[in-house]
Amino acid sequence: MKTIVHSQVRKRPVNLSLNEELVAQARQLTDNLSGVVESLLADFVECELQRQREQSRRVEATVALWNDFEEKHGSFADEYSTL
Repeated sequence: MKTIVHSQVRKRPVNLSLNEELVAQARQLTDNLSGVVESLLADFVECELQRQREQSRRVEATVALWNDFEEKHGSFADEYSTL
C-alpha cells in the first residue's frame, strides 16, 4: 500500500544534512531531487507504519493467547504465591 503524495499539499523548505557527493550523483540522475526524496520518504513512512501495525497485531495476538492459556490453566504465579 503506497502513500499517495498529493501535489496540492502545501510544501515548505526543510534543512537536511546529506552526503555532498551522494547529492551530486543524485542530481546527475534526476532533475527533481526534491520529488525523489519526497517519494522515498513517503515509502519509508508507509513501510514504518505497516511495521508498527504488524507489531501491534503480534502483541495483541500474544496477549490473547496468554489470556486464553491463563483462563484454561490458571496463572503460574498461583502455585508460588504466599498471599
